[in-house]
Amino acid sequence: LLVIPFLSFSQVFFESGNVKYINGDYSGAIIDFSQALRDNPNYVQVLSNRAACKAKLKDYYGAITDLTKAIDIDPNIALPYFNRARAKYDLKEYKEAIIDFTKAIEIDSNVADFYLARGISKYMLGIFEDACKDGLKARNLGADASALIKIVCN
Repeated sequence: LLVIPFLSFSQVFFESGNVKYINGDYSGAIIDFSQALRDNPNYVQVLSNRAACKAKLKDYYGAITDLTKAIDIDPNIALPYFNRARAKYDLKEYKEAIIDFTKAIEIDSNVADFYLARGISKYMLGIFEDACKDGLKARNLGADASALIKIVCN
Protein backbone atom coordinates (compact mmCIF):
# COMPACT_ATOMS: atom_id res chain seq x y z
CA LEU A 1 0.00 0.00 0.00
CA LEU A 2 1.41 3.36 -1.04
CA VAL A 3 0.85 6.11 1.49
CA ILE A 4 0.61 9.57 0.00
CA PRO A 5 1.19 12.37 2.49
CA PHE A 6 -1.72 14.74 2.90
CA LEU A 7 -0.93 18.40 2.37
CA SER A 8 -2.98 20.96 4.18
CA PHE A 9 -4.85 23.67 2.28
CA SER A 10 -2.30 26.26 3.38
CA GLN A 11 0.62 24.01 2.40
CA VAL A 12 -0.75 23.49 -1.13
CA PHE A 13 -1.06 27.24 -1.70
CA PHE A 14 2.33 27.83 -0.06
CA GLU A 15 3.98 25.39 -2.48
CA SER A 16 2.10 26.87 -5.45
CA GLY A 17 3.15 30.37 -4.41
CA ASN A 18 6.77 29.29 -4.18
CA VAL A 19 6.68 27.91 -7.73
CA LYS A 20 5.15 31.14 -9.01
CA TYR A 21 7.77 33.18 -7.14
CA ILE A 22 10.60 31.15 -8.67
CA ASN A 23 9.07 31.72 -12.10
CA GLY A 24 8.81 35.47 -11.54
CA ASP A 25 5.01 35.57 -11.22
CA TYR A 26 5.05 37.71 -8.08
CA SER A 27 1.42 38.83 -8.35
CA GLY A 28 0.26 35.24 -8.76
CA ALA A 29 2.43 34.16 -5.85
CA ILE A 30 0.88 36.86 -3.65
CA ILE A 31 -2.58 35.49 -4.47
CA ASP A 32 -1.52 31.96 -3.49
CA PHE A 33 0.29 33.08 -0.35
CA SER A 34 -2.80 35.09 0.64
CA GLN A 35 -4.93 31.95 0.19
CA ALA A 36 -2.52 30.02 2.43
CA LEU A 37 -2.83 32.72 5.08
CA ARG A 38 -6.63 32.47 5.06
CA ASP A 39 -6.28 28.92 6.40
CA ASN A 40 -3.33 29.69 8.67
CA PRO A 41 -2.89 33.43 9.37
CA ASN A 42 0.11 32.84 11.65
CA TYR A 43 2.24 31.05 9.04
CA VAL A 44 5.47 33.03 9.39
CA GLN A 45 7.15 31.60 6.28
CA VAL A 46 4.14 32.44 4.11
CA LEU A 47 4.09 36.00 5.44
CA SER A 48 7.81 36.29 4.73
CA ASN A 49 7.46 34.92 1.22
CA ARG A 50 4.50 37.16 0.43
CA ALA A 51 6.55 40.11 1.68
CA ALA A 52 9.37 39.12 -0.67
CA CYS A 53 6.93 39.20 -3.59
CA LYS A 54 5.63 42.60 -2.53
CA ALA A 55 9.19 43.91 -2.32
CA LYS A 56 9.91 42.58 -5.84
CA LEU A 57 6.87 44.58 -6.99
CA LYS A 58 8.23 47.63 -5.08
CA ASP A 59 5.35 47.54 -2.58
CA TYR A 60 7.74 48.15 0.29
CA TYR A 61 5.05 49.28 2.73
CA GLY A 62 3.09 46.09 2.04
CA ALA A 63 6.24 44.05 2.60
CA ILE A 64 6.92 45.86 5.88
CA THR A 65 3.36 45.14 7.05
CA ASP A 66 3.72 41.40 6.35
CA LEU A 67 7.16 41.22 7.95
CA THR A 68 6.00 43.11 11.02
CA LYS A 69 3.23 40.56 11.48
CA ALA A 70 5.75 37.72 11.05
CA ILE A 71 7.97 39.33 13.70
CA ASP A 72 4.98 39.76 16.04
CA ILE A 73 4.22 36.04 15.69
CA ASP A 74 7.82 34.93 16.29
CA PRO A 75 10.30 37.66 17.24
CA ASN A 76 13.18 35.18 17.45
CA ILE A 77 13.74 34.67 13.71
CA ALA A 78 16.41 36.90 12.17
CA LEU A 79 15.35 36.82 8.52
CA PRO A 80 12.09 38.82 8.84
CA TYR A 81 14.03 41.61 10.59
CA PHE A 82 16.65 41.55 7.82
CA ASN A 83 14.06 41.65 5.06
CA ARG A 84 12.06 44.38 6.78
CA ALA A 85 15.28 46.37 7.09
CA ARG A 86 15.92 45.93 3.36
CA ALA A 87 12.45 47.29 2.58
CA LYS A 88 13.09 50.26 4.87
CA TYR A 89 16.45 50.79 3.16
CA ASP A 90 14.70 50.83 -0.22
CA LEU A 91 12.42 53.54 1.19
CA LYS A 92 15.57 55.45 2.25
CA GLU A 93 14.61 54.99 5.92
CA TYR A 94 18.21 54.23 6.85
CA LYS A 95 17.97 54.79 10.63
CA GLU A 96 15.00 52.44 10.86
CA ALA A 97 16.78 49.92 8.64
CA ILE A 98 19.82 49.96 10.94
CA ILE A 99 17.58 49.13 13.91
CA ASP A 100 16.21 46.05 12.14
CA PHE A 101 19.62 44.98 10.79
CA THR A 102 20.94 45.23 14.35
CA LYS A 103 18.09 43.09 15.67
CA ALA A 104 18.80 40.46 13.01
CA ILE A 105 22.46 40.47 14.11
CA GLU A 106 21.44 40.10 17.77
CA ILE A 107 19.49 36.97 16.83
CA ASP A 108 22.13 35.51 14.48
CA SER A 109 25.55 37.14 14.62
CA ASN A 110 27.15 34.84 12.05
CA VAL A 111 25.47 36.09 8.85
CA ALA A 112 27.83 38.24 6.79
CA ASP A 113 25.04 39.87 4.76
CA PHE A 114 23.48 41.30 7.93
CA TYR A 115 26.68 43.22 8.72
CA LEU A 116 27.27 44.26 5.13
CA ALA A 117 23.75 45.64 4.76
CA ARG A 118 23.96 47.47 8.08
CA GLY A 119 27.33 48.89 7.09
CA ILE A 120 25.93 50.20 3.81
CA SER A 121 23.03 51.81 5.69
CA LYS A 122 25.48 53.46 8.07
CA TYR A 123 27.49 54.69 5.09
CA MET A 124 24.32 56.26 3.66
CA LEU A 125 23.98 58.22 6.93
CA GLY A 126 27.64 59.25 6.97
CA ILE A 127 28.53 57.03 9.95
CA PHE A 128 31.77 55.92 8.35
CA GLU A 129 33.70 54.48 11.31
CA ASP A 130 30.84 52.13 12.26
CA ALA A 131 30.26 51.32 8.58
CA CYS A 132 33.91 50.31 8.36
CA LYS A 133 33.57 48.00 11.39
CA ASP A 134 30.53 46.34 9.85
CA GLY A 135 32.32 45.96 6.51
CA LEU A 136 35.32 44.33 8.15
CA LYS A 137 33.06 41.98 10.15
CA ALA A 138 31.16 41.08 6.97
CA ARG A 139 34.45 40.31 5.20
CA ASN A 140 35.63 38.18 8.12
CA LEU A 141 32.40 36.18 7.84
CA GLY A 142 32.94 35.60 4.11
CA ALA A 143 31.12 38.42 2.31
CA ASP A 144 32.68 40.45 -0.46
CA ALA A 145 32.69 43.76 1.38
CA SER A 146 35.64 45.20 -0.53
CA ALA A 147 33.70 48.11 -2.07
CA LEU A 148 32.34 49.25 1.31
CA ILE A 149 35.70 48.81 3.01
CA LYS A 150 37.48 50.76 0.27
CA ILE A 151 35.07 53.67 0.66
CA VAL A 152 34.77 53.93 4.47
CA CYS A 153 37.92 52.44 5.97
CA ASN A 154 41.12 54.47 6.02
